[in-house]
Amino acid sequence: MRFRSTLPLVAAGLLGDALWRRSRAARLAALSPSGEPVPDDHRFVTAAGVTLDEATRRAASAHARERDLSVLELVPAGLDAARALELVRRVHPGTHRTARLAQGGGGGHATLVTADVAERAGITRFAGLGAAEMEELAVRLKRYAPVETDLAVTSGITPVGCPPADRRAILRGRWPSDLPVYLSGNVIGLSALALAMGRDLLGARRVREALPAVAVLAAAAAQPYLATAGTPLRPHDRRRFALTRPVAAPYRWLRVAAEREAPRPGLDHARREYAAELAAGVDRFYAPRRDDCPWCGSKALRHRLTSGDHQHHRPGIFTLDACDACGHVFQNPRLNTAGLDFHYRDFYDGPGGPEVERGFRLAGPHYRDRARMLRGHAVPKAWLDVGGGHGHFCNAARDVWPETRFDALDMSVSVKEAEDRGWIDGGHMGLFPEYADELAGAYDVVSMHHYLEHTMDPRAELDAAARVLPPGGHLLVEVPDPEWIVGRLAGRWWHAWFQPQHLHFVPLRNLVAALAERGFEVVAVERGPANQPVDLLMIVMMLAHRVVPDPDKPWRSARYRRLRGAARTSVYLAAGPAMFGAAALDQFLHPLIKRTGRSNTYRVLARRGPGAGATSSTG
Repeated sequence: MRFRSTLPLVAAGLLGDALWRRSRAARLAALSPSGEPVPDDHRFVTAAGVTLDEATRRAASAHARERDLSVLELVPAGLDAARALELVRRVHPGTHRTARLAQGGGGGHATLVTADVAERAGITRFAGLGAAEMEELAVRLKRYAPVETDLAVTSGITPVGCPPADRRAILRGRWPSDLPVYLSGNVIGLSALALAMGRDLLGARRVREALPAVAVLAAAAAQPYLATAGTPLRPHDRRRFALTRPVAAPYRWLRVAAEREAPRPGLDHARREYAAELAAGVDRFYAPRRDDCPWCGSKALRHRLTSGDHQHHRPGIFTLDACDACGHVFQNPRLNTAGLDFHYRDFYDGPGGPEVERGFRLAGPHYRDRARMLRGHAVPKAWLDVGGGHGHFCNAARDVWPETRFDALDMSVSVKEAEDRGWIDGGHMGLFPEYADELAGAYDVVSMHHYLEHTMDPRAELDAAARVLPPGGHLLVEVPDPEWIVGRLAGRWWHAWFQPQHLHFVPLRNLVAALAERGFEVVAVERGPANQPVDLLMIVMMLAHRVVPDPDKPWRSARYRRLRGAARTSVYLAAGPAMFGAAALDQFLHPLIKRTGRSNTYRVLARRGPGAGATSSTG
């Protein structure tokens, strides 16, 4: 009876979702016929079984030329209903082109790409790609043409299917660590819904008792029609999809879940390398413990917290101490160079890259807020982002400062990929203090976003900024706030402690004083507006992750991998409601926190004065 009372809400949700998807599908462009020849620099990539006739090629090229596109995803008008509904859920045709950090997506059939983008993206195969390869291509090309990529529907392509193995590979790219959880949740949820409705229909004694289940069935059948009516999409299997959906949907998910994936290339080799390295012990990864504060030199230290690696569960125990004299919090004993190399390996690139990429991609609004902090203070001509990684901030900041030159500096080769993508204008690979004299006077803005806490000597990094910036130049710094109340209450489960990678936590007053010592005048401070609304969600996720770490990480033993994977899936499904509730509460509190003078993050904008400014480091 309780389930029956929720069915009207399920039916209303399906209808509302259908109208929402239709609002997106209606914004899809449709190709128009063209007699213009295909330019020499236009290439076409096609999936296996797909043939593009000359009329479709000409229409696509004309569409791309008229809109200054470098990449055009061609979507068959008759694309199957399941993929059509998913496409308009994942891709917003109205904003896809201008959303610099949006994930690429298409119909998985054909893509137009200019020769320049194809070369920069390393595209060498142009025909016979599988559905998973077409998905990977769409994601990659959007990165290399972030504001020159769009979609268009054409009736000139006959749709081909997407086998369950390809479907699983596609979903693995979207859910790199949590695919079993995602698949199991869909299979269990849809199966439970279908069984419960069947029970209600068969067990109804009066017609009105069956009406809620009938309403859900009717809404589910109507959804593909409502979502595509009056739009360029006309799924070829719309009727069959609508009529068989209650049974076919869980079956489709079950087939994908039952597919065996090929072992990840190089995983066994990586496991052997990590095992050999760990056999030598982890004590060698630490520098000697110090008895004084690296910021002010005081010996009034106290233990703040002890933590493991709650993100990826590499071995090691890490301690944070706090200075009672100045409030500085730091890792003690600190990781040495070998330790940092070990814990950074396969985190931002390699196996850990897709997870980090998803987080960076979702942070676009936060990046633009950072860039807007310069408004009213300066119009930047040349901007250097220190610790710029793959260039996500620089790419997003172009929406705020389109005429600015954006360069990035990082120790990782990711900065070179950012340059190839066009997300930055120039890249420097190495340590900032070592580049400072070479870069002196080349930039009027330097930014350090969540960078100082990763460095061995934050004061040396500020010295470098003082050497690079000319008088009147601006330095923008964003770091976690060690004085945030959640950090004190949650202890080691506050995500921003982020052990072992975060080595230093600088209170706002300390940073302001250090900037003044180097000839900077603080012109703006943001605390509440810099808040990142993930505190509660990350606490729940890290607790679940602690119980069942990801068994596929190469530094973890392969023993009982499947059993541990099943346990992880079970725990995450059970914790799902808590994660949803925590995420909802984070979003509810976010507007309130933004109005306060405190949050989990703070930003400081400082202007370089006319003096020499740079001082020697304490640590």
